[in-house]
Amino acid sequence: MRSKIVKAIPAPMANSLRTTRDALKLAAAYPESRLHPWRRDSIQKLNALKDTHCGERCFIIGNGPSLKNTDLTKLKGEFTFGLNRFYLAFPELGFSSSLLLTINDLVTEQCAQDIRALPIPTFVSWRGHRWIAPAANLHYLYTSYELPKFATNAAGRLWEGATVTYVAMQLAFHMGFKQVILIGVDHSFATQGKPNTTVVSGGDDPNHFNPAYFGKGFRWQLPDLETSEVAYTMAREAYKVAGREIIDATVGGKLTIFPKVDYESLF
Repeated sequence: MRSKIVKAIPAPMANSLRTTRDALKLAAAYPESRLHPWRRDSIQKLNALKDTHCGERCFIIGNGPSLKNTDLTKLKGEFTFGLNRFYLAFPELGFSSSLLLTINDLVTEQCAQDIRALPIPTFVSWRGHRWIAPAANLHYLYTSYELPKFATNAAGRLWEGATVTYVAMQLAFHMGFKQVILIGVDHSFATQGKPNTTVVSGGDDPNHFNPAYFGKGFRWQLPDLETSEVAYTMAREAYKVAGREIIDATVGGKLTIFPKVDYESLF
């Protein structure tokens, strides 16, 4: 019955109602997201990071299978954003990414112990404070699913855009990077199904660089590639307006939003 009522509402009115609902939800979350002592500490840390890398380049490392065909040793000495469980690559690499970012609740909950043990700067969604307590190297980001936007100041609200990669783009902008280079952002998944559905892995993970990434028994959400493309387009335009750029050096990647470059040509 509810779905029939929703379908009967004219699209402009339905969109207005959704926007109002989302705005009210964010308004309710605002006090804690700004005034909680743990968030206030993170806001100070994030403010201190503002424009600290002006004019520099960085690499945002997705976790697609293409990383197996990418010479990651070339990244030693580069500023790198590791996402979600990229830390699984650290032992083989012999070095770590410059920071580690995760916003997904399922990843944060199931990997809290691993994330907490990392000695590098770590960034998690404010929701993650349920599983990860404050630490000197920890930053809580206020991220949300509601009201799409591209934030140039990571101390405020960041739209998630259905992918941690989009949040990394906003954080990189906040830090002042002029050029962002994507690798491992394959933008394709072997596992199919309704976007955002929570599933439980039944065995080795075919969607990431490591079969144990979302290994047997791990709970994860199916990707929403359509929403992420909307987000990536917003990021591309925000960088362009600011005289900056995002380029895609993913080996064999399916994403078509950003200009493609050959990975080896960057070194």
